[in-house]
Amino acid sequence: MTARILLVRHGQTAWSVDGRHTGHTDIPLLDRGRADARALGARLRNAPWDGFPGAQVRTSPLSRAKETCELAGYGDRASDWDALKEWDYGDAEGRTGEQMQQDRGGEWVLWRDGVRGGESFAELSARADEVVAWAREAGDGAVLFAHGHILRSVTARWLGEDVRFAARLKLDPASLSELSWAHGKPVIARWNDTAHLEGTEGR
Repeated sequence: MTARILLVRHGQTAWSVDGRHTGHTDIPLLDRGRADARALGARLRNAPWDGFPGAQVRTSPLSRAKETCELAGYGDRASDWDALKEWDYGDAEGRTGEQMQQDRGGEWVLWRDGVRGGESFAELSARADEVVAWAREAGDGAVLFAHGHILRSVTARWLGEDVRFAARLKLDPASLSELSWAHGKPVIARWNDTAHLEGTEGR
């Protein structure tokens, strides 16, 4: 049973600033996002993680996650994993929630209504389950660099909840979260921690 899993959402991009759904479109980090990734790496090198030696490191192959991983100092330890790609948003790709509501006649909520032409909730949940199954066998722990909605989905499934439970989990860019165990049950040990971003250039 893995002791703990660290979840890292990538740094800011132009689309995350605008609130646009960014699935498989390969949007690069902003300078602010790069600074945040470096700050995150500095924090992980200190206690209580001390670099998390021995942990397996996986990253989404999309550049915003890979660059966050590299700038945080984990690039040489990381393996790309398609299971960590962001949700395929289909017709919502590149659009804000407000734009989608206009398209759908005023009624659209991502975690309730899903998307057209992209991944279904069942497909997203199956991918999250693949990550959870791997993470629970990762021995000395794992660090996952990925995206907001897939990491929220992984967390929902880690807890044994329906993937839609992810709607209740807020996750900011360059945040640090931790999944673990307590009394034999899967738990969230830390969530959406951005203390390392205080004073980061450009904020």
